[in-house]
Amino acid sequence: MKNSNKRREALLYHAKPTPGKIKVVPTKKYATQRDLSLAYSPGVAEPCLEIEKDKNNVYKYTSKGNLVAVISNGTAVLGLGDIGPEASKPVMEGKALLFKIFADIDVFDIEVDTKNIDAFIETVKNIAPTFGGINLEDIKAPESFEIERRLIEELDIPVMHDDQHGTAIISSAALLNALELAQKSIDNIKLVVSGAGSAALACANLYVALGVKLENILMFDFHGVLSAEREDLSTLQRKYARGIEGMTMKEALLGADVFLGLSAGNILTPEMLMGMNENPIVFAMANPTPEIDYNLAINTRQDIIMATGRSDYPNQVNNVLGFPYIFRGALDVRATKINEDMKMAAVKALAALAKEMVPEQVNIAYGETRLNFGRDYIIPKPFDPRLITTVAPAVAKAAMESGVALNPITDWEKYESELLERMGSDNKMVRLLMNRAKTDPKRIVFAEADQLDVLKAAQIVHEEGIGLPILLGKKEEILELKEEIGFDADVPILDPKTKEEDKRRLEYANIFWKERQRRGISLLDAQKWMRERNYFAAMMVNQGDADAMISGYSRSYPTVVKPLMQLIGKAPGISLIATTNMMMTNRGPMFLSDTAINPNPSADDLAKIALMTEKTVRMFGMEPVIAMVSFSNFGSSAHESANKVREAVAYLHKYYPDLIVDGEIQTDFALNPDMLKAKFPFSKLAGKKVNTLIFPNLEAANITYKLLKELYKVDSVGPIMLGMDKPVHIFQLGASVEEMVNMAAVAVVDAQEKMKRIKNFKVK
Repeated sequence: MKNSNKRREALLYHAKPTPGKIKVVPTKKYATQRDLSLAYSPGVAEPCLEIEKDKNNVYKYTSKGNLVAVISNGTAVLGLGDIGPEASKPVMEGKALLFKIFADIDVFDIEVDTKNIDAFIETVKNIAPTFGGINLEDIKAPESFEIERRLIEELDIPVMHDDQHGTAIISSAALLNALELAQKSIDNIKLVVSGAGSAALACANLYVALGVKLENILMFDFHGVLSAEREDLSTLQRKYARGIEGMTMKEALLGADVFLGLSAGNILTPEMLMGMNENPIVFAMANPTPEIDYNLAINTRQDIIMATGRSDYPNQVNNVLGFPYIFRGALDVRATKINEDMKMAAVKALAALAKEMVPEQVNIAYGETRLNFGRDYIIPKPFDPRLITTVAPAVAKAAMESGVALNPITDWEKYESELLERMGSDNKMVRLLMNRAKTDPKRIVFAEADQLDVLKAAQIVHEEGIGLPILLGKKEEILELKEEIGFDADVPILDPKTKEEDKRRLEYANIFWKERQRRGISLLDAQKWMRERNYFAAMMVNQGDADAMISGYSRSYPTVVKPLMQLIGKAPGISLIATTNMMMTNRGPMFLSDTAINPNPSADDLAKIALMTEKTVRMFGMEPVIAMVSFSNFGSSAHESANKVREAVAYLHKYYPDLIVDGEIQTDFALNPDMLKAKFPFSKLAGKKVNTLIFPNLEAANITYKLLKELYKVDSVGPIMLGMDKPVHIFQLGASVEEMVNMAAVAVVDAQEKMKRIKNFKVK
């Protein structure tokens, strides 16, 4: 049932609301007749004539310089094999998506209906003038080698077959660092390769370029060791035909230093592993099942240094660490090719990055106290924001130094700033949030689980490993809905109104009554309220029967807040609660406060809201840059609304001088660094990229976040509760399934943080 539901979910994802995963978006104004006359006839003739004079002007007047073609004939698609060009299109669109979200590169996917090498090459050559680069994808070997070789020779734009070189580049970086940790010299190691396809051959070729001796490599394919006696080998495979006919992999691995697996799952046994040298290096990269299970391997050899292709184990060899940034660097200097120098530059940049101090944002995303260079961290993580400013410049410099760059970069500081600007156009923060939640899932009460969308959200939370749902509601209805959506996992289902929960409900009521009996609450009141889901769920969190709760899908915000305030209340030292929304804008995540609680906060309240928001921004691994917004700029109005913002800022400047905060300031100045610097150079925000807005009242904050959400389809995570003693969070009425899943992840991360603080407090 679970697999069929996953299948349905995958099909719906690709089909709805619009088929496919990418679309073309205009980059110029087109509202008026004047705009259209410039975009097309007659204005478009002018850039055409300039390009006719000098072909290089195409980079100046069109999108060619940031446009890559992802091209396949569908002959080697993932693990699906030769499924044809049409069936490969979803994968090519997926690759296009990765190019865009990781390096802001636009892509057209091209599926070519031919297996003939000459016809394929001719097709690509004929369409090449459209593009700034060509990414070949999922083309079977050995044809892929010949296709790539000839296109590199015959075209004047970068061409790379990522299936070969992506894995080779990433694993080469891992190899360099693994050898350093193992204290082994690359020119002395013995390497055994399982797999002799395009990726394995490309890896071996690059390893040889790094210094591995050809005579020290033994390669196996499905039929056994590559030996000179075999007549079924390609020309490229014959380079590695050094084995003795009949040699087994077990025999080959005796005294080996490195095992490279790009073949099939579970073919490397513990016995084989035990035959390897001290500090064995094992790259088991078959997906989804590695050549040897990670846990089995590390339990067999405690001195092992291991990498896989999987994200749930350390040292993931993931091509997304390479291809977006390699093409980014190549495009930015208008390289005529991606040569060996550029690939090697990417290898060394990745290897060096793994040795640098890891940003807190990455530690947070992966649930680590501190990632440090070592056996469990030999290559950077895919979510590391430094990749684009490390790999792309290294590739660009190598292109310039090797003489293939037509547009050399002269101002590297400016270039790095431009690369950082490209980082703001996707939802990386949501991926970081989900990844962090998965590192330590917590028990989450879904207080309205008999609502279909809420149950769908709980299902995703469970299946994705984000959290451990506890479902509250009418049991029969929940079971029927679970059956309907294929949610067959055995998760707790509780109904506070049933006899099954009498004992727990009465226990909760007595606890609540004892705490509130001197504040007008009778025992009868407490017993009555404990039949209500939000009261019951809050008590579950209070008593440690759950780690977090989420609610609000079917009820107004004030209705849900009331029981939380009565039962859970504010955190120690906190005098008011508030909310913030994290908005996924095209300039990166923006935090907006207070979007749901305080109608007209005082100056003191605004300062407190700013400080609570600051802690939340830091929880997501970001440095807060806070604008206290108003209709006024730095005293231009004496209105009481502007005055209270000014007073709040003065307080923060006096008592929190290190906090990057300023105001009162109008929103356009806060978000436009050039305007701000020109008009108000004295501001603490000058030269900074604001990522947090504190509004003067609830009306302004709530309207703003909902306008962004509905008019511009900006994804929102929130409202995130600030100042509560326990991890409890409330949806907006009628929240989408995606929004509820995001809030569940927030609740898990909040629970992780609060538990960490409690643990640290006890230790002290």
